[in-house]
Amino acid sequence: MRNTAFYIATRYLLAKKGSTAVTFITWLAALAMLVAVAAMFIIISVFSGLEDLNQELIANLHADITMKSKEGKTLPDIKKATKILAENKEIAHFSKVIEEKAYVSFRENGDIANLRGVDSAYIFVNPIHKNIFYGTYPSFKYSNEVLMENKLDNRLTIPIGEGADYATILMPKPGTGMISKEEDIFMKREIYVSGVFPGNDQLDNTIISPIELAQELLQLPKDAAYEIVIKLKNPEKAEEVRDQLVKLLGNKYDLKTKKEENAAFWKMINTEKLFIYLIFVLVIFITTFNLAGAIIILQLDKKEQAKSLVSLGMNLKSLRNIYFYTGVLIVVFGIISGLVIGTIICYLQINTGFIKAGAGSDLAFPVRVNFLNYIIVSATAGVFGIGVARLFSKVNKRHFKND
Repeated sequence: MRNTAFYIATRYLLAKKGSTAVTFITWLAALAMLVAVAAMFIIISVFSGLEDLNQELIANLHADITMKSKEGKTLPDIKKATKILAENKEIAHFSKVIEEKAYVSFRENGDIANLRGVDSAYIFVNPIHKNIFYGTYPSFKYSNEVLMENKLDNRLTIPIGEGADYATILMPKPGTGMISKEEDIFMKREIYVSGVFPGNDQLDNTIISPIELAQELLQLPKDAAYEIVIKLKNPEKAEEVRDQLVKLLGNKYDLKTKKEENAAFWKMINTEKLFIYLIFVLVIFITTFNLAGAIIILQLDKKEQAKSLVSLGMNLKSLRNIYFYTGVLIVVFGIISGLVIGTIICYLQINTGFIKAGAGSDLAFPVRVNFLNYIIVSATAGVFGIGVARLFSKVNKRHFKND
């Protein structure tokens, strides 16, 4: 009887129903499932694309491993530490960095900036030179040649290039005693901007300079650094290499992987993704009420046929299976059609970028289609749809008995 029940369910779905209202309600349930599945798939694919975009941005902001001092800002025994890093075969490149707040002024304009002093190996760890959209990366021939974040440069209206006017960078002097003139308060140096790069939430107001400029302004020794950023040959081994370095370097240093550096950020992203998923779970759950209504209306519409089937020897279980399979077919149709339409829209967005991230923005919403998204959406819609079909195929048993 199982095949018979499935065949009859197929005929109920595809053949013309007893009334226009039943046909409308049945296909409305299928359409509602289609729209809910397509919407869920598109939104999850957008979040997957945003996740990839954020990974790309963070890849250029944070090294595979970052080494800092556990006590104070300046790294202790830096010569010994750099020797150990140079001997590690898993490390491709490393760079010394000093990062500190400074004040930059040009003519009548001034602003607080984040000065990041780096050595010449920095671009091998963070290829920021590839993102310059005007000018050039500092040549490191002169310590006062800097790269500036675009919005900061626009606010200060500093011209770009070696022949341009100089700006001034100031940093407070440490120490005590009487202050009688400006030189007692600040270390000052003239700088010129060789190029500008696009900023983001973590690079706004940033100036990248040779590390010698930061050492001079902070009155630090020549080899001093606040942190060392490390690029690995295989980023997948970050935790393993970190553990090796902890054993070799001792307990003076704090070493964190890229994942650990951005733990709070990824927690926020994953929390948002979870809430979006739960919202769409609720949407699909509500959508299944259309399916419940379609099954109940179909039962009432086919009551006389059900009595005839029972009279011909069909048991109640097989009779229930007819309505269950009808509900399952509606769910399967909604899932397959929704995934197909969702996939088409996603690939249109990937290839054309017709939906932008905001008004006046050229950035298209990032989208990534992957196999896991198909599984998540199908499983969610399938569990709720099949559950509702099973539950409501059992109601009103008395209608299928002979009077």
